[in-house]
Amino acid sequence: MAITAGGSLNSVPAPQQQTLSTNYVDFTTSSTEGWAQQYLPELMEKEAEVFGPRTISGFLNQVGAEEAMTSDRVIWSEQSRLHITLTGTIDLDGNVSSSGAKGKFTSVKDVDGNAITSTHGVRNHDIVLLSTPGKVSRCLVVAVDGAAIGLRAYDEDVLTGHSETAEAATLLVIGSEFKKGDNYDGATTRGANEPDFKTFTNKPIIMKDYYEVSGSDAGRIGWVEVSSEGGASGYLWYLKAEADTRARFTDYLEMAMLESIPGSNSTNVDGELGLSPEGDAGTEGLFYAIEQRGNVTTGVTGVNAATDLAEFDAILAEFDKQGAIEENMMFVNRATSLAIDDMLASMNSYGAGGTSYGVFDNSEDMALNLGFSGFRRGSYDFYKSDFRYLNDKATRGGINATAGANAIRGVMIPAGTSSVYDQTLGKNLKRPFLHVRYRASQTDDRRMKTWVTGSVGAATSALDAMQLHFLSERCLIVQGANNFMLMK
Repeated sequence: MAITAGGSLNSVPAPQQQTLSTNYVDFTTSSTEGWAQQYLPELMEKEAEVFGPRTISGFLNQVGAEEAMTSDRVIWSEQSRLHITLTGTIDLDGNVSSSGAKGKFTSVKDVDGNAITSTHGVRNHDIVLLSTPGKVSRCLVVAVDGAAIGLRAYDEDVLTGHSETAEAATLLVIGSEFKKGDNYDGATTRGANEPDFKTFTNKPIIMKDYYEVSGSDAGRIGWVEVSSEGGASGYLWYLKAEADTRARFTDYLEMAMLESIPGSNSTNVDGELGLSPEGDAGTEGLFYAIEQRGNVTTGVTGVNAATDLAEFDAILAEFDKQGAIEENMMFVNRATSLAIDDMLASMNSYGAGGTSYGVFDNSEDMALNLGFSGFRRGSYDFYKSDFRYLNDKATRGGINATAGANAIRGVMIPAGTSSVYDQTLGKNLKRPFLHVRYRASQTDDRRMKTWVTGSVGAATSALDAMQLHFLSERCLIVQGANNFMLMK
């Protein structure tokens, strides 16, 4: 079955809505719609609201918070992992320094795949587990030379069971061992481990817009009764146009925080904006932050792969490797939401007959509930919510229709707070994983700044018009992005 959309849908945005001659009954012609015909038409004054709620803002209010800032850049740090796990290669023919170590562990990377040159944290006398395909050995670290680590096995036969040439391996520190009366012997053989942390940064962007209406048009009455998203209504068209501009700008505040990316030195955006230094344009939005520092799932069997538990089991396995936050919010598009409902329904013993979704009695007088708001799998709770931004044809829904593999079908956001060190305040703070920072001081609050200029109403200039200005300066902070999941 195919659905064909109407060809005359009122889907074209009108940034400048005014009362013009084309908005009125024609007084000059003798057409059947004009004043010259003798029959009085039935006038439906109220403008029909055919698209329901047209705004998409509110997502960030549900999952995050807002805080003021007084600087051009936000810098925060996040804890590193507590235990030391490395990946690399093991070569049984190689020696490290003059130790005569039986195994040489090199090409060192951390557990997330980042290359390490020297500060891997493994020290002399550490006991480690060395794992290669099909083999696990217990070894003692006998030498450390930069990124190279020399190993000797507690059971020599086990270690020699590994490949004699460079082989992919994983190393985990599980303890240490010394002889009686032994000393650390300074930094040459042992050295102290220092806690490590990662530092991240983001910068705000300035967004502006304005609406203008002439003094004459501000007092002109229309024949259509209009209403705004905020509930205001009347026959003055500029009331609607101003309200639409405000609602559109409010949506932009959220859409920019979701979709923006930071500029790079290879683009010309800096020059167009007159910014210095180069690469200072843009800001890090939610989707970009998750793609760079978080997790991305493309499903198991396709774009809408949430039709069985395989994808969620893979997501659980990844979350186990990260922060293992038990409660997660899922904001998904319609297709993914329905696929999850079908998946959960199929788990019901009566699902094959299509008669039992949820825990209730299906009487003939009761509407059948075919949807689920959440479920628990393993030790994780997932709460599902439709994301209008991903569905609406005029927003991301239209982009997703042609984006292919880059289409976004949902995002998983951890519930709760994270403890981070704020370098501006100089102390640890608990904040939601997701929050917006806006520029504010005792002089100027730029969270959502609005002001009126012109000679209409309270006159501020000789301009025979009213100009309503909007401005905001803000950025999004995504802390602990390793706990987020982008569904593509």
